[in-house]
Amino acid sequence: MLDAIDKTLLKTVADLEELPKGAYNIRKNGKLLSRHVSANINIETNADETGIIVKIKPGTKNESVHIPVILSQAGLYDVVYNSFIVGDDAEVTIVAGCGIHCGTSDPEGHAGIHEFRVGKKAKVTYVEKHYASGDGKGRRTLNPTTKVFLAEGAHVEMELTQIAGVDEANRVNEAVLGPGSLLLITERVLTDGDQTAVSTNNIVLSGAGSRANMISRSVMKGNSRQTFYATMDAQNKCYGHIECDAIIMDNGANETMPSLKAGHPDAELTHEASIGKIANDQLTKLMSLGLTYDQVCQNKKDRNEADVMFGDHLKI
Repeated sequence: MLDAIDKTLLKTVADLEELPKGAYNIRKNGKLLSRHVSANINIETNADETGIIVKIKPGTKNESVHIPVILSQAGLYDVVYNSFIVGDDAEVTIVAGCGIHCGTSDPEGHAGIHEFRVGKKAKVTYVEKHYASGDGKGRRTLNPTTKVFLAEGAHVEMELTQIAGVDEANRVNEAVLGPGSLLLITERVLTDGDQTAVSTNNIVLSGAGSRANMISRSVMKGNSRQTFYATMDAQNKCYGHIECDAIIMDNGANETMPSLKAGHPDAELTHEASIGKIANDQLTKLMSLGLTYDQVCQNKKDRNEADVMFGDHLKI
């Protein structure tokens, strides 16, 4: 059963106020809480019972599967290995995410290792949110790993967001792109206090005509630190772009290291990176991370300038 804390976590990381329609797998404190399959999406426990296998039938259209994880058990570090097999020409939205509620001095954490095999001309939208709450002093850790393999003409969009409350995060994203495939990754990370976050990204453009765009938006508040690594390896005629934008508030610190490797004469790779304090043209990026208007504009001068530039529609 879902208690009030469970419902809050699910709402925050998966936009669920009740059990969703269609396929879903909800995991609580290291165990299966609830599961449902559909005619086109099957979910089963893997052979060694360390995670799940999600299979989407070829040709599936306009369906979704939710696989959130919630934790509230003191001292638990939950590790799962999930596989996703997306059939040719399928279109599906996969909503993941992990919410932690810490009420003690014991640490809590989760590591989700996800592997995606995306069939020819299939389209996947993957949404993953991480969040931690509670009055406990235990360290909250979230370490996701995502590996994506795109077949010819596949299209994958990944929206990866760390909202608040996570003391330590170590994210790894890996991808190999086949011919004519497209990968779009947007990563948004907010840290505060003494929190740390590391994001390591390795994208291999293997197929001719493949394209990849990696966008990172990060905000460091308090004394928090973030490190961003991104390598784009072009092994064929292709296009790749890395964009990093870090906003530092208070005494935050950031290190950003984009890397481009071209192993083919017709590869086209670009990158841009910026690190700095908050500016008016960055307000919308901050608010996309969950900050309110008043949190962004912490003094009267900032508020007045933002009102002139953006108007009242930014106040939430």
